[in-house]
Amino acid sequence: MGESHAVATQHRAVFEHAYPVDAPDLRRLYENAKRDQWNVSRDVDWSQPFDVEQGVLADELIDIYGTPFWERLTPAERADLNRRFAVWRLGVLLYGEHGAMLVCSQLVESVSGTDAKFFQATQVVDEARHNEVLDRYLTTRFGDLRYPMPDFERELFDTLLSDPRWTVKTIGLQLVAETFAVALFRMLAETSKDPLLRQVCKLILQDESRHMGFGMLSLPDVVGELSDRERMELEEITHFALVRTLTGQFPSAVYREVGFSEAEIAEIHGHRRQRAAGAEGSHFRKLFRRDLHGTLLANLQKVGLLTERMRPRLESLGIRVPALASA
Repeated sequence: MGESHAVATQHRAVFEHAYPVDAPDLRRLYENAKRDQWNVSRDVDWSQPFDVEQGVLADELIDIYGTPFWERLTPAERADLNRRFAVWRLGVLLYGEHGAMLVCSQLVESVSGTDAKFFQATQVVDEARHNEVLDRYLTTRFGDLRYPMPDFERELFDTLLSDPRWTVKTIGLQLVAETFAVALFRMLAETSKDPLLRQVCKLILQDESRHMGFGMLSLPDVVGELSDRERMELEEITHFALVRTLTGQFPSAVYREVGFSEAEIAEIHGHRRQRAAGAEGSHFRKLFRRDLHGTLLANLQKVGLLTERMRPRLESLGIRVPALASA
């Protein structure tokens, strides 16, 4: 599309002068990252045939599936909606991978310790590869059909890129955005109609667990030493990132293109919010929500950010916090 936007940034760069292995777990992640590199041109079977006109994603993943809005569409209209919804959904992931590449490039500079820097350097390469493979998939299957970067995603990454603290960047990216991406890639890998997309998602998932691992290894000790005010600030950014990630994703442009009125789109959006806040939805969506919420709670607890102050914020997003989960 040839579009871009600039973000003013400022952060401290730490230049190490000695290179000991003083964080063995992070060094192990780095070694695993070197071992598990894959090549978009070599390791993806781009020759796999598939007719995208029949739709790419499981229909159950579309917001209006099972509603009167869905029932009124012809089979051809449902397939067209599926195709456009897939491009929008994968576009969100595409922009997210590019944002992650930029954030991780900053983390290479701002984190302390050789092991952390080495690992973050490998994540920059991983995110570039994910950006490349998703862009190639979209071009291969859909040509020039694309949607612009959503406002919620731009706001999230602009905030992470402009904040000088490596902890904020790590929480927003590895703890929140990556957790969401892993759950979504896992669901797409299991449910997509297109075998090529299933392969792409499975390859990306090989890298994502390492990325979340960085946050789980690097944050607990730091969070444990924070003052109450500093901890509250990190809770604020965690909530901000969760709200942007979990509530901002709605493909208004797609529904507009396939002929829904503004009033109907508003109704669909309201239905989506109600379903997201409750236990409704298709079997696939319920599995996705259970996977996402369970991982989020476990990760927040591990890094020390699952507090009583966070409980009402999480529950307002439909994330039920068990009594024993908060310390």
